[in-house]
Order: sequence, then C-alpha cells, then structure tokens
Amino acid sequence: MNDNEIWYLIIPIAMIFVAIAIALFFWSVKSDQFEDLDRQGNNILFDDDSDSHRRAQSRTTADDSDDRSA
Repeated sequence: MNDNEIWYLIIPIAMIFVAIAIALFFWSVKSDQFEDLDRQGNNILFDDDSDSHRRAQSRTTADDSDDRSA
C-alpha cells in the first residue's frame, strides 16, 4: 500500500468508531445514565446505614424537586 491507499482503510475504520461512540452515547442517555449526577457523589461521603446519609439524600431529592418545579 502506498501513502494514498491507506486512506481507503483508515477512513472507514474511523467512521465505524464514530458510529459506535454515538450509539453508546444515545444508549446511555436512553437508559437514564445522566439523570441523577449528585447522588453518586454523596454516596461515597456517607455510610448507607447512617442517619446523616438518609438526611442528605432526602435533602438532595427535595432540592432537585424544587429546582424542577421552578
């Protein structure tokens, strides 16, 4: 293969990678992967069985519902 013929291989491979990336992005949006971004950040700060964790979770969900209703 000379220098110009390699493009006939590289361009279709690049288009396949782009199509896979777009398909994965739309799958993640469709499966609600981006719905609650704050909860996972709070989960590492608190134990699941502690009262402070439950209070923080209820406060976060209340803040989210206030933001969406406004």
